[in-house]
Amino acid sequence: MGFDLAELGTAVARHGRVVRVVIAQVRGSSPREVGAAMLVWAGDRDGGQSGTIGGGALEHQATEAAREMLVTGAATRLTRHALGPDLGQCCGGAVQLLAEVYDRGKLEDLQGQDVIARPVIARPVNAGAQMPLTVQRLLTRARGQGDVPVAQLIDGWMIEPVTRPTVPLWIWGAGHVGRAFVAVVAPLPDLAITWVDTGPERFPAQVPNHVTALPAADPTRLVPHAPIDAHHLILTYSHALDLALCHALLDHGFASAGLIGSATKWARFRSRLGKLGHSPAQIARIQCPIGTPGLGKHPQAIAIGVAASLLSDITAMSEQRERSA
Repeated sequence: MGFDLAELGTAVARHGRVVRVVIAQVRGSSPREVGAAMLVWAGDRDGGQSGTIGGGALEHQATEAAREMLVTGAATRLTRHALGPDLGQCCGGAVQLLAEVYDRGKLEDLQGQDVIARPVIARPVNAGAQMPLTVQRLLTRARGQGDVPVAQLIDGWMIEPVTRPTVPLWIWGAGHVGRAFVAVVAPLPDLAITWVDTGPERFPAQVPNHVTALPAADPTRLVPHAPIDAHHLILTYSHALDLALCHALLDHGFASAGLIGSATKWARFRSRLGKLGHSPAQIARIQCPIGTPGLGKHPQAIAIGVAASLLSDITAMSEQRERSA
């Protein structure tokens, strides 16, 4: 988990004052890990929120407390919650929650002061507290050696890595399935999503944060700009464009590629790609059909099945790299 500055900045721009609630410490069993965070803001009726710290009762209580902070003017609050005795949850552990109110000024201060050592954000729970040596050492290693610490509460200071999407994902097509798929995967912080279609009118009016929409009359001309280790999903409205993208990606290289379509469509594509000079082993790297047929053909059902398969592939590749390191 990481501190998502972009998401917080967007929320502050839209809502003015926003409470960020983060799990600062865990003892025993907990619904979410240290670093899991949510944003809470005021507004019409009950206001709104995004993200989750898990645990229905815990999150409900934390949300109410955050809204109270927006009313009373409190800036920071660190609280401890025994999940079983205090909240009646089955988890037998305890968590500490750090709630901080951010407005435009505080966000600018955070970005401008020396409490931010990219890719790490560190700040005191109690304003004005002197930075302890333990924190200084962590920040020095982060600056000098790229040794990014995990999220943790240490000696009265909250340390969090800055969220940086590291897995490039290119989605080709902004039709019904493309939109459903983006809605499913956009909240995942590790994915750097590039979304391509033939014109700006093909995209929804609101494109999610962390998603770069690229209209291009000829999407195949963007293939050389994709990282070699990118994952690709081809979901366009045109079989001719689908084939051209498969051809271009096989020439370019990729971590994984999936194509929407039937077994019949893929049989024809295999034949045509072979005639374009690709070997059977190369062609077999493209997965088609994609998704989980048993879930049905509704765009959201397809998106859920494809997302599950993609995340499994990404996790497997990551574990393989770690074993090889």
